[in-house]
Amino acid sequence: MNASASLMVTRATISEEKLLQRMLELYQHDLSDIWDQDLDTNGEFGYALDKFWHVPNCAGYIFRVKGHPAGFALVDQEVKVAGGEFWMDQFFVMKKYRMQGVGSAAASVVFNAHVGQWQVGQMSNNFAAQAFWRCTISRYTSAQYTEVLITSGWWQGIVQCFRSSPQN
Repeated sequence: MNASASLMVTRATISEEKLLQRMLELYQHDLSDIWDQDLDTNGEFGYALDKFWHVPNCAGYIFRVKGHPAGFALVDQEVKVAGGEFWMDQFFVMKKYRMQGVGSAAASVVFNAHVGQWQVGQMSNNFAAQAFWRCTISRYTSAQYTEVLITSGWWQGIVQCFRSSPQN
């Protein structure tokens, strides 16, 4: 099955906040072996979404395959390297839809929705994410991107920097 053929990517609305919040819990659970975080007293990881409804140039996107929620992207401007405009704050594809082109296709839609200087980062020990993003961004940009390793400060990891263009 080619799930990317039936992929829909839409900008999340505030009425979809609960759906986004629930998928964020799945995402954070997936990363719990490499992202040092604990559940709160309600048994949730929690994630503040307010800025994605109220701050300009911050946006959430929901991915659906055949109408079913399949993942999300959160975009803001909290870049890690000077010169960037957009930061992929979080990105998630449910396991059921991985390795089917859904993530790469959804990422391209999100990049095209925010034309400018992008940065996408991965934690140093998230090797699967690094492989995915290197392949996806290389394909999207025809290998026209740079990579930076950040080893100090509150956020550390690998960052791909590139310019998005609707022609990609």
